[in-house]
Amino acid sequence: MSNESFVHLHVHTDYSLLDGACRMDRLFSRVCELGMPAVAMTDHGNIFGIPDFIKNAKKAGVKPIIGCEFYTLHHEDITEKKKNTLYHTIILAKNLIGYKNLCKLSSISHVNGFY
Repeated sequence: MSNESFVHLHVHTDYSLLDGACRMDRLFSRVCELGMPAVAMTDHGNIFGIPDFIKNAKKAGVKPIIGCEFYTLHHEDITEKKKNTLYHTIILAKNLIGYKNLCKLSSISHVNGFY
C-alpha cells in the first residue's frame, strides 16, 4: 500500500522529553512500510533529535521535515493576566533560513521561558 500523498507533520520521537515514545529506527521502518515520501519531527520544546532524525531519514531514503512543538502564551492572555494558559504551536522549517529561525526560537524559549 502506497501513501505517497500522505505525510505525518506532527510526530514526537524519543527526544520529546514529556511524551515521546517513537524510536527513530522504528519510525523510519514504519514510514517506509507505508510508502510515505517524507515525515516531520516535531518534538515538544526541543530540537535535540535533529541530527539523529536526519541521519535515519537519509538512510531510509525519506525526506526529513524539521520542526518543533512549542508552547505559546497568547498576547490577550498576558494582558488579562490569565495564568497557565499555554497553547501548542507546531512550527516547521521550510528551508535553511527557517531552520536557523527554529534554532533561535528554541534557544530563546530555553533561556527566557518554558518551551
